[in-house]
Amino acid sequence: MSAAEALAIFAAGGAAGTINTVVGSGTLITFPVLLAFGYSPVTANVSNTIGLVPGSVSGAIGYRAELGGQRRRALLLGVASLTGGMTGAILLLVLPASAFKAIVPGFIAAAVVLVIAQPQLNRILAARHRHPLRKRGALPAGLCAIGVYGGYFGAAQGILTLALLGLAIEDGIQRLNALKNVLAALTNLIAGVVFVVAASHVSWEAAGLLAAGSALGGQLGAHVGRRLPSPALRATIVAVGIAAIVKLLV
Repeated sequence: MSAAEALAIFAAGGAAGTINTVVGSGTLITFPVLLAFGYSPVTANVSNTIGLVPGSVSGAIGYRAELGGQRRRALLLGVASLTGGMTGAILLLVLPASAFKAIVPGFIAAAVVLVIAQPQLNRILAARHRHPLRKRGALPAGLCAIGVYGGYFGAAQGILTLALLGLAIEDGIQRLNALKNVLAALTNLIAGVVFVVAASHVSWEAAGLLAAGSALGGQLGAHVGRRLPSPALRATIVAVGIAAIVKLLV
């Protein structure tokens, strides 16, 4: 790996850590970068998941003030995210690599659509008191399903999680975003543990650079991310996502 490639991966990790803390979808930055440097889709995905764990943890720590009084909520819902994340990671390892390569363009396309639709999702969150998701077990089940997706691939899992939390829990958006960061951290952490134990498809060099960058990005996202211009951020993510889809299909 050249110095320029190392710097690019580190910078991508920083951008992803920031974006994941504020919005979600940081994988749409890091995954295409790893693909561009010649990593296979599965190796890129596994290394990316491990590398972004410190960023998720860093972002959650940065939101510790908004997490006040949510310990019980985070513990209960965290079980669902852990279960889903472990399941998704195992699926990635046991299913053929060809299956992931065939499926992932659709995942990226769905993530791009979610990024574009985020303003509408925010409006849904604002109306959550009129349309609450109240069924017992619906929220844990939904978070488990998102966890499966997160453990398998994960782009835009933060947007999905925040939307679901907003429909189910009456609380401020910043407190829900703090909870989202905790749940995303748990999903990525358990998936990363599965990948480390399996010692399969991991580029530790790339994962280490992503980890260092994402840890810094998580703090940046927690402190100043709310001031970033949302339209420009979404446009960047969409452009990178489309480029990734083109690369995978071509």
